[in-house]
Amino acid sequence: MIFNNNTAQKTAELLLQINAIKLNTENYFNWASGWKSPIYCDNRLVLSFPPIRNYIRDEFAKQIEKQFGKPDVIAGVATGAIGIGILVAEELGLPFVYVRPEAKKHGRQNQVEGFLQKGQSVVVVEDLISTGGSSLMAVEALRNEGANVKGMAAIFTYGFDISKDNFKKANIDVYTLSDYSTLLSKAIEKQYVNEKEMESLVEWAKSPSTWNQEK
Repeated sequence: MIFNNNTAQKTAELLLQINAIKLNTENYFNWASGWKSPIYCDNRLVLSFPPIRNYIRDEFAKQIEKQFGKPDVIAGVATGAIGIGILVAEELGLPFVYVRPEAKKHGRQNQVEGFLQKGQSVVVVEDLISTGGSSLMAVEALRNEGANVKGMAAIFTYGFDISKDNFKKANIDVYTLSDYSTLLSKAIEKQYVNEKEMESLVEWAKSPSTWNQEK
């Protein structure tokens, strides 16, 4: 996974400012996976703050061209990345499609919504990467439609080893605007957390699936 350090620092600071990323080592969050976590990330909040969403849009557009070359189509992963994906496609002057978690049960039973031709190059926009499972299901759906997936760009990644392994196996290059380690350094710098809280946040990242199992 690749990113630009200046962009990573700025993005982390903005996400903390608007509470898109919440840190709480006492009243932890329960993820859908069953994991207990001191961090919760809802990057859809950036859409409610025009200056911040514009920054995210511009950085995505710039870095997608730099890292992958201009694709034929931008694809957003439903539902979290539909909004920002549309903004990026508009900025680049490109068509947009989005990918459902699974095919519809009715109508045309589409999983990929929008006009996509076989052989077209696609960059996937994602709001958040944890294990990478849902992101790679979107990649698989696009490939099944005959798309040439050039890579993925995400706002934030936790940087789990399992996600790195999953993307490597799928032969997908990933660019992220920011990541967990950058977020922690910015959180301590801006006093969003104290030293004790920082220790818990670091420990969680070492083994997120077993963190605070006794609670």
